[in-house]
Amino acid sequence: MLIAQISDTHIKPEGRLAYERVDTAWHLGRCVEHLLALDPRPDVVLATGDLVDAGLAEEYRRLARLLAPLPMPVYLIPGNHDARDPLREVFAHHRYLPRSGFLQYAVDEHPLRLIGLDTLVPGEGGGVMDEERVRWLDARLAEAPHRPTLIFMHHPPFRTGIDRMDRQGLASAEAMGKVIAQHPQIEAIVCGHLHRPIHTRWQGTVVTTAPSPAHQVALDLDKGDKLGWVMEPPACLLHVWRAGAGLVTHTSYVGEFSGPYPFYKAGKLID
Repeated sequence: MLIAQISDTHIKPEGRLAYERVDTAWHLGRCVEHLLALDPRPDVVLATGDLVDAGLAEEYRRLARLLAPLPMPVYLIPGNHDARDPLREVFAHHRYLPRSGFLQYAVDEHPLRLIGLDTLVPGEGGGVMDEERVRWLDARLAEAPHRPTLIFMHHPPFRTGIDRMDRQGLASAEAMGKVIAQHPQIEAIVCGHLHRPIHTRWQGTVVTTAPSPAHQVALDLDKGDKLGWVMEPPACLLHVWRAGAGLVTHTSYVGEFSGPYPFYKAGKLID
């Protein structure tokens, strides 16, 4: 099973740029073209939050138009820039989305079980897995203890060392971690929010954050209030899952790059 992950697309209304500089809609369009050109194509796409920039219905309508060329299932979860009601109204045709309450759900129709989590706290940059959401997750995991499972969410449950982003991290991560540790079928947890590919081990599984198909958060490991963005290469993640082998994650850069070029000529390594 091949799973594409896009995150932090931050779609703005028509004619608006993110931070007065970044045409996030153009970048997402290029990413969609990139996914369509892959061979093999992904079986599903996970969109892990901050889908739009201000939670506006017009932004979600624009997002829907940009995603429309994708023929495979696209699974959406909210980030801190999103708003539940406009998201569910515009994407009402996405039948997996709950009609009310948190936008969290389990998908059982693929070889790898998918569980999407809602960490949104309206009006806040950080997220939370409160008692109600943790209980829901525990119940979903207990339903299928022998099915390999991938969890996807916006806010990562670990500290990255990028201080300003860590201050807008996931509250109650410890409570969630106790549940995760009890369910060994979890292949990985994949997240957004950081606009960078970051990986760690956590509570017996692997946690990965995705880059953005537009702008990235600057890598600054000094403590302090500095926080900026950079136009490092746009990218998405490709997660390859095979029964018995587990999950392998690749960073797939979006853009025009020269190559590929051969390593060998006439059976010999080119010197």
